[in-house]
Amino acid sequence: MTRAQIALLPDEQRLHLQDGPIDLIIEAFGTAAAVERAYRAAAARFVTILDELCAELKLLRSATVPGRCALRGGIARRMHEAVEPFAADRFITPMAAVAGAVAEEVLETMTAAVPLARAYVNNGGDIALHLAPGESFTIGMVSRPDHPALFGSANIAAEDPVCGIATSGWRGRSFSLGIADAVTVLADTAAQADAAATVIANAVDLPGHPDIQRVPACELQPDTDLGSRLVTRSVPRLRDDEIEQALSAGVTCAEQARARGLITAAALHLQGCTRFAGAITSLPIPGRFESERKRGAWLSW
Repeated sequence: MTRAQIALLPDEQRLHLQDGPIDLIIEAFGTAAAVERAYRAAAARFVTILDELCAELKLLRSATVPGRCALRGGIARRMHEAVEPFAADRFITPMAAVAGAVAEEVLETMTAAVPLARAYVNNGGDIALHLAPGESFTIGMVSRPDHPALFGSANIAAEDPVCGIATSGWRGRSFSLGIADAVTVLADTAAQADAAATVIANAVDLPGHPDIQRVPACELQPDTDLGSRLVTRSVPRLRDDEIEQALSAGVTCAEQARARGLITAAALHLQGCTRFAGAITSLPIPGRFESERKRGAWLSW
């Protein structure tokens, strides 16, 4: 029996779906009948997802090996495909792409059910986008989830190679090996953006810094896929040169991913400083985004 919670939010425009750790905010744009059909399709698919993932959880928490995939589920295989390009030279598991892959699956279910002008599925800040020809979204990037403040924006049009947005950082809901407050990635798909954001955020780092607090991931979450790897728990106020060093390492990683066609762009934020790889507008639009922030729409985290 499903434990999923399914309800329209008070604005009666967005749908909230929650089951265990999966927490989606969905908004579709079209006729009232089309939106209703899309939401019904999303809800019907959603109630099956957690059990589907749990059935292969052991494999999903295992290190990805390039060229080898024993996963069977569609979402699970999507997760593997997203992380596989990064697996040759680092430890990474399919779980690095789980939020984006789930968002993608639900969005594809909606758009297969009915034509929509625009739609997004926001899974805790990892977002899958649908844009019909001529449509666009403007998204804002926030520096940290507990005290949201915009540090950048991007306008995404239907013709752009971006259908996924994801953010990672040590302040987020998942563990990070790095010290970035936030790394937001734009990519072809939400699963690809999710995997890349994880990798790039890990690269924003100052290895060996004595005042950065790190602890084994398994001490915080015994069943984590990261095992005893050290994850960041506290970052002191850094000097300007230290911030630049950490961000430069992240930008190098992001540019390598861009050169391989794995991402379209990335914004890296650390203690008030931001660096970009690819075309992302660096200045937010405060008036417009303040109203959108209150609605919880189109913001990546």
